[in-house]
Amino acid sequence: MLALTLASAITGFAAPSRSALASSPGNLVAGTVHAYAVRPCREGRCGHADVHMVESWYDAGARLGSSAVGAAAESATVAAAPTPAIVSDFVPGETCTGEKVVVVGATGYIGKAVVREAVRRGYPTTAVVRDAATAAAEPKFQGASVVQADVSEPSQLASGPFAKGEVDVVISCLASRSGSKKDSFKIDYQATLNCLEAARAAGARHFVMLSAFCVKSAERNDKYALQFQYAKKDMEAALRAQDDVSYTIVRPTAFFKSVSGQVEVVNGGAPFVYFDLGGGKCATCNPISEPDLAAALVDTIADPSKKDALWNLGGPDDGLSMREQGELVADVLGKEEAKMLGVPIGIFEPIINTLQWLGDTFKSEKLIDAAEFGRIGRYYAVVDMLTDDPADKYGKTTLRAHYERIAVEGQEYDPYTSVFGGKQKTEDYVGKK
Repeated sequence: MLALTLASAITGFAAPSRSALASSPGNLVAGTVHAYAVRPCREGRCGHADVHMVESWYDAGARLGSSAVGAAAESATVAAAPTPAIVSDFVPGETCTGEKVVVVGATGYIGKAVVREAVRRGYPTTAVVRDAATAAAEPKFQGASVVQADVSEPSQLASGPFAKGEVDVVISCLASRSGSKKDSFKIDYQATLNCLEAARAAGARHFVMLSAFCVKSAERNDKYALQFQYAKKDMEAALRAQDDVSYTIVRPTAFFKSVSGQVEVVNGGAPFVYFDLGGGKCATCNPISEPDLAAALVDTIADPSKKDALWNLGGPDDGLSMREQGELVADVLGKEEAKMLGVPIGIFEPIINTLQWLGDTFKSEKLIDAAEFGRIGRYYAVVDMLTDDPADKYGKTTLRAHYERIAVEGQEYDPYTSVFGGKQKTEDYVGKK
């Protein structure tokens, strides 16, 4: 089980004014006019004067001339308000349409950040949780409505957070905790599909799905592709196959927390452990901070360029190898020397094969799942999680800035990314700070 433990710890599992638009028809996306209804800003927190706009999409058939644009804008009717209007340019991190947002998977690490960001922008936000009594004490839910519902039970969704007319936008941060085949298809696929169907029935406009950069492996049917990747791939396909709601699929490379699990033990003098691929090579990634990822997810509500789109997403850094991450941790912690321990990648193969053989032979779901966990660890030790297109880099928080912050403040314990340190070491580290 050594490789499984090592793997968990090391890899971590708007538009111009109407007059400007009429005078500049070349700015239009072919076939689309964006019309908006004006309504008052909720507590004026979005940073956009005193109005919010609710988007409605109209097919204009082709790139329009100025007269056609004006006619389309005049004739467009939006039920939310009597007078349609064209909003100012979309601003990342700021624009708010004022629509009703429902977040599922709200109690997860990213889900909490999304709820907080949506509330900060001024969106009327509902966090869907399994236990409302417990969630009510969550500081990041301040300003949001908390509704209890089981995403695995469609009837609870329809009668609760997805009641007809009560949701305009859904942001799904649902993800299986374990990554096992059963759990992945139950949560990453079926529960997310339940939410999509509920959103369609409720008359929602847009659905945002938090997916994963590595789903590309399932699309290619790579040898090392994982069960949760196939589950997310199937859900993405279901989203594309319907046309009742628009969608955005966001595939982040990795979260900061998934590359922060060794800070406590390195601070205590232990070496930074990484997987050695041979020839001095190791996996590379450009992870994104949780607040930046949350902001990007909320951006897709109002950004016309993200309608019916797939967005690969990484942070602002250039790719950092695991060795470079270890050196960065040591430097931030003020260590004179970066102690490194390279574990040969070959350690995975015999362990995975043995677990799979035992699981198949004795019909043991636990052993089969253990083999899958080993594959997950190997995958992230081997495959680069790296965006190449500058358009796929988002945010301002660098990995160094993140390490510098948690070196002072500590970090929230997570059993999936702090295996080396453990809960007690994390708590002790925070206590000393």
